[in-house]
Amino acid sequence: MGNVLVAENVTKSFEGLIAVNNVSIVVKENTFTMLIGPNGCGKTTLINCCTGILPPTSGRVFLGDLDITGWKPHEIYKVGFVRSFQIPLPFIGLTVIDNVLGAMRNPGEAPLKAHSLNKWADVEEENMTHALDILAKVGLEKHWDLPSSSLGAAQLKMLEVAKGLSSGAKLIALDEPIGGVDPASADEILSHVSRLKEEGLTFLVVEHRIDIAAPFADYIYAMELGSLISEGTPEQVLNDPKVIEVYLGEGAAAQC
Repeated sequence: MGNVLVAENVTKSFEGLIAVNNVSIVVKENTFTMLIGPNGCGKTTLINCCTGILPPTSGRVFLGDLDITGWKPHEIYKVGFVRSFQIPLPFIGLTVIDNVLGAMRNPGEAPLKAHSLNKWADVEEENMTHALDILAKVGLEKHWDLPSSSLGAAQLKMLEVAKGLSSGAKLIALDEPIGGVDPASADEILSHVSRLKEEGLTFLVVEHRIDIAAPFADYIYAMELGSLISEGTPEQVLNDPKVIEVYLGEGAAAQC
């Protein structure tokens, strides 16, 4: 099982405030890797450094054999690493399927080819078929022709996953994919993600609701105050006294 993403000794500081402190993580191919920790511990900042939203102050980031340190988000997107945000960002004026189609390439988008239907009509038909297949994989096939603004919170989260799939991504970073949704919907979202993993995709997931998400994870990294404090299988990390103390308070580990 190869490494899809490697972050080596990544540090990010903001005018002296160290948000991420010498953090190294490895995301292996075809896994659900989880990043946990309390608010403000640096999880999203680390994701931002890996996806080009923020340049790391120091350290390196590799996607497979590519050193993507300091690359722009659109450059990282083109090589197969995409992300979602805590708050879904659909094109609310478009339908659900148009949101998915928007991430696909079509030669008809080129001004000099747009007027020649025979140069892009077949690609458009293939993209439409592919988009419908993607929507079926995330449970949105019945909503394909509805405006994205009509979707509920859980459905909007899955639309973000669908947009990532339509780009041809091999690694998708999800920032709190079950934040703000009820437990039943949260389980449904993670079940879809788990099935996509079984089809060969890789996920790096930031999540607070560890009681719901941990059973789906293959490997977990735990952060506190910008640093890693634990890593391992879900059982290893969730039973680590340092992690228990961060979540439940000093002395809690001794009582567990």
